Amino acid sequence: MKTLQITDTHQLELFDIAAPQPAANEVMLRIRYVGFCGSDLNTWRGRNALAIKPVIPGHEISATIESIGSEVPGIFSEGQVVTVDPYTACGNCPSCRRRRFNACQHNETLGVQRHGAMREFICVPWQKVIPAGGLQQRDVALIEPMSVGFHAVDRGMVTDTDTVLVIGCGMIGVGAIVRASLRGATVIAMDLDDEKLALARQLGAADVINSGKDNVHDRLQQLTGGAGPDVVIEAVGAAATYATAINEVAFTGRVVCIGYAPTDVTLTTKYFVQKELDIRGSRNALPDDFRAVIRYLRRGVCPTDKLVSAVVTPEDAARAITEWDAAPGKVFRILVQF
Repeated sequence: MKTLQITDTHQLELFDIAAPQPAANEVMLRIRYVGFCGSDLNTWRGRNALAIKPVIPGHEISATIESIGSEVPGIFSEGQVVTVDPYTACGNCPSCRRRRFNACQHNETLGVQRHGAMREFICVPWQKVIPAGGLQQRDVALIEPMSVGFHAVDRGMVTDTDTVLVIGCGMIGVGAIVRASLRGATVIAMDLDDEKLALARQLGAADVINSGKDNVHDRLQQLTGGAGPDVVIEAVGAAATYATAINEVAFTGRVVCIGYAPTDVTLTTKYFVQKELDIRGSRNALPDDFRAVIRYLRRGVCPTDKLVSAVVTPEDAARAITEWDAAPGKVFRILVQF
């Protein structure tokens, strides 16, 4: 079967390896589409310290069930359209004991700490398979990255009385914009790219801020009546955007951190106390977040064509990731079609 592997820094190669066979408790999936994630790009760049090498990347999965192990319950059937919860949970760490399995202390994500889904077939435990019927197979690959943004909104305890600033309008920020809007919040989207901001409006943002052109503080003060946003979701992972989140959030507001900053960030910590802030991390997503995204996509209101920057073959994947590296701000998702 065709298999893509990141073998070294700036090296993505196509191999032909034997197809797996499902164990008794596993489902064998035929991969249809897999999205390139930012973690895959950083692994290719040599900047992902968590990733094994060589590694088969890919955890944003659209698949159909090819075959079923003998101990898999009858809720699954061959040909069924599905996605995959790509994280592991040990069941014993503090996170797992609190049933926050998405943040397992010993998590191993497909395509990072273990081989992922950029291959024609993969076998996974049936408990990790999430039915996604009613969606186009291409769009199923958007579920996982959107679910990360959905989870961040849940972490921020967003309600219809909140004004929410989402910093960063990539795929994860898009998920946060959609989820906060669905909850009835007033959403402000911030990014450097006017095309992404226009899409943010289409997805539910009431107002947008181009941080490269606008005075961010003045605009936020104007839009919030001088109070600042109740919730800020940081989905970039840069020192400047982390500082903006802390500086601009309202007193007693909530800051949700998704973005991984490549270096340590210096923050005005007096605001932690003076504003009595709730600062929360948000990692991965829970199965309920996946299911919420599926329900949203089934409504048919999401402009998914605008979220897919390109669909490429495995043979073209190396070229695609090189071009993405050269202009990362212009890409939502590149999908590899098997």
